[in-house]
Amino acid sequence: MEGLVSSGINTIRVFGLTKHQSCFLPSPTTLHLSNNNSVCGIRIGVQGNKKKKQSFVVGVGGSKVGHFENTLPSKGVLELWRKGDAVCFDVDSTVCLDEGIDELAEFCGAGKAVAEWTARAMGGSVPFEEALAARLSLFRPSLSQIQNFLEQKPPRLSPGIEELVQKLKANGTVVYLISGGFRQMINPVASILGIPQENIFANQLLFGSSGEFLGFDKSEPTSRSGGKAVAVQQIKKAHGYKALTMVGDGATDFEARRPGGADMFICYAGVQLRESVAAKADWLVFNFEDLINLLG
Repeated sequence: MEGLVSSGINTIRVFGLTKHQSCFLPSPTTLHLSNNNSVCGIRIGVQGNKKKKQSFVVGVGGSKVGHFENTLPSKGVLELWRKGDAVCFDVDSTVCLDEGIDELAEFCGAGKAVAEWTARAMGGSVPFEEALAARLSLFRPSLSQIQNFLEQKPPRLSPGIEELVQKLKANGTVVYLISGGFRQMINPVASILGIPQENIFANQLLFGSSGEFLGFDKSEPTSRSGGKAVAVQQIKKAHGYKALTMVGDGATDFEARRPGGADMFICYAGVQLRESVAAKADWLVFNFEDLINLLG
């Protein structure tokens, strides 16, 4: 899959829209809105006044989704972002527009059942290792199915991620991919972004001599709950990074914000807005343009 290029996607899908809808969500740092403003079905209200810290209420389809006060970075958060020496990105619904395992399951004919398990895992309601094993058992992908999937469904990168990674690397920041997905599907993404294989922490599917599905490598830290925190701790210990940021959309990404792990968690909600995760983030962003612009 070397040489894959972005599929030209230049819109952001927001949780709550139908599968084929997409729209641009303006940067929260540049919005000038009053309550109940609506953009492409997304209602965004600004509460507070010039003397008080602003907070945002985001709604989809006429119903309130959440009340967030972390859409603008604090001084400390902004300093960490600008001076950090490493950034770890989640892949599914962050670097890429899709949840890879859901797309693979759909390709193999088990999309709906697997997507339900993914939602539970990302919301933090079940242990990740339980959800991973359950999802794979529903369709047991063969090596040939993986290869056909990658040929027919190349990665769809989130808008702005290529520019963001390029700017981070130009600033001397080291970029990693940390995912509960599978290396077989993440390697093409890393190739597009110019991220070396040794900077990938992900799961490994196992196959027999005839390409039949055998399971997954349970020794990988990302195969279980808390695994991303372990991966980040290993990265910091090995390289001595002083300021490391984790960027992702799910509960497993927030877990990386532990002692000895990520120093800051940025919730990216440009694809999926998971309210419970977004509320706990050091910084909530809806597009990568904010992160690019505020790198300085």
